[in-house]
Amino acid sequence: MVRPPCCDKEGVKKGPWTPEEDLVLVSYIQEHGPGNWRAVPTRTGLMRCSKSCRLRWTNYLRPGIKRGNFTDQEEKLIVHLQALLGNRWAAIASYLPERTDNDIKNYWNTHLKRKLQGGGGGEGEAAPAPASTFDYETKPTLTAAVAAADDTQLSAIESWLFADADGIESGSLLDAAMDYTF
Repeated sequence: MVRPPCCDKEGVKKGPWTPEEDLVLVSYIQEHGPGNWRAVPTRTGLMRCSKSCRLRWTNYLRPGIKRGNFTDQEEKLIVHLQALLGNRWAAIASYLPERTDNDIKNYWNTHLKRKLQGGGGGEGEAAPAPASTFDYETKPTLTAAVAAADDTQLSAIESWLFADADGIESGSLLDAAMDYTF
């Protein structure tokens, strides 16, 4: 069975959101709460796709989203968690609750991956020096972590990664990733 499309493609507005549309969406969500995204365009009169409304709320308008530059601590945490979890951006974002998975993914692909690969500058430009003392020349991997870590620290991290979600203490993986050295 195929899921029906989220909207009719005809008459749907594309492109940048206006402040008026943002205001309509925020006021609707404040009144009705987030959810039932398929009903949002028809109930609000927005000429947007329901997916567009959901993503606009999730990535830009939701309260508590941190915008702007990533701190050195956030950079290090993203590098550590990406080495442990791979490109599971939603899982990584759950340990940076003020950042969206999309924001983290974009920052990884445009800044951190280049630093780890040793690039960073354009043609003929020297790569800028990293802002922190983290060694960006070599990408930390789980195998490098195994070689550098003692067995108890590694088993503790593995138990946090693969344990049932009910058994994980709040922030325990975050604490382990921050304390973990490669």
